[in-house]
Amino acid sequence: MVSTNTRFWILILLVTISGFSQGMLLPLLSIILEQNGISSSVNGLHATGIYLGVLIASPFMEKPLQKFGYKPIIMVGGLLVIISMALFPFWQALWFWFVLRVAIGIGDQMLHFGTQTWITTTTPKEIRGRRVAYYGMFFGLGFAIGPLMTRLLSIHEAAPFIVSAVLSLVVWSAMLVVRNEVPEESMNITAQTGNTFKRFSQTAKIAWVALLPAFGYGFLEATLHSTFPIYGMRIGHEVGIISLIIPCFAAGSLITQLPLGILSDKIGRRSTLLYVLSGGLFCFILAAILEDSVPALFLTFTVAGMLVGSLYSMGISYMTDLLPNVLLPAGNLMISIIFSIGSISGPFLGGVFVELLPDVSFFYLIVAILLFVTAAIYFKKEESTSERG
Repeated sequence: MVSTNTRFWILILLVTISGFSQGMLLPLLSIILEQNGISSSVNGLHATGIYLGVLIASPFMEKPLQKFGYKPIIMVGGLLVIISMALFPFWQALWFWFVLRVAIGIGDQMLHFGTQTWITTTTPKEIRGRRVAYYGMFFGLGFAIGPLMTRLLSIHEAAPFIVSAVLSLVVWSAMLVVRNEVPEESMNITAQTGNTFKRFSQTAKIAWVALLPAFGYGFLEATLHSTFPIYGMRIGHEVGIISLIIPCFAAGSLITQLPLGILSDKIGRRSTLLYVLSGGLFCFILAAILEDSVPALFLTFTVAGMLVGSLYSMGISYMTDLLPNVLLPAGNLMISIIFSIGSISGPFLGGVFVELLPDVSFFYLIVAILLFVTAAIYFKKEESTSERG
């Protein structure tokens, strides 16, 4: 069996390929459905399938983790993603693809809950920001590469799905050499903190402010990957250009994810979050003004990624600082749930926005969401969210 450090990097590799699959699937299906004449609102609603799967699975994750440990949860989740991805080329029907998206959402939630909880509960506080930054950085790397697979559509419509399924299978097989572990406090969680929904209530009361960055990131990520391809084509940009612009956001986050994680270890999560959110707001206002310019979109997507592309990982670190260890599994679940709510509302509201307000830049919708998250964190008194180990 492998060492603890090797296990960490195998988990990070799994997160990378998960990001790759998600980053590919959102724009790929949006483009295929748009080219088939599906309306933007239906297209956006269809894109929520992955995140609906996350929501369906989330309340049922804690007990299996406590009973069976991390490895079985991750293995089953990864296998579900692989099988679902391989089934896409067999039948092009809206309802069938939606079911597969939900299945991928369930599998991804199992995989991310297992890896995220394993990493956060076994990492010392002094390097927590750095370790979680690696988590976010490599997910972002996968997410940045994923949209490039839309170019394989010119070869065959099934090609992107097959490539993703094969790569996922190769990485998933690395988990076979990892030794399973069970959460240390698994036998005492229920006795100490009650049932799942009571733990959710306790977690929300203590760390609600740390959940908001995940909501903002989910909204942002899903909207850029599912609504921007539709909006971009409607304002005259080519599919090939759009497939290159979208990864700039995730690529930007790769540059600063680790430095921002280290910075947040030094000056605090709240201060770092306020700085990056303010910069992100400015970038998307600029994108709205200059949206007809391809170079401007490349630049604003990249700089925005450098700033707000780390929201999810910083939210995890912030939450981990605020919560006692016994509530961390519930906290990780709530991060996923809030992220999913943002991800579900993003494509749907984005699609409706593009349809009802065709003359207004959809980037202003992103600006409104980021402004809400920034204001909530800013007006939350710092002393009541003091970070503790």
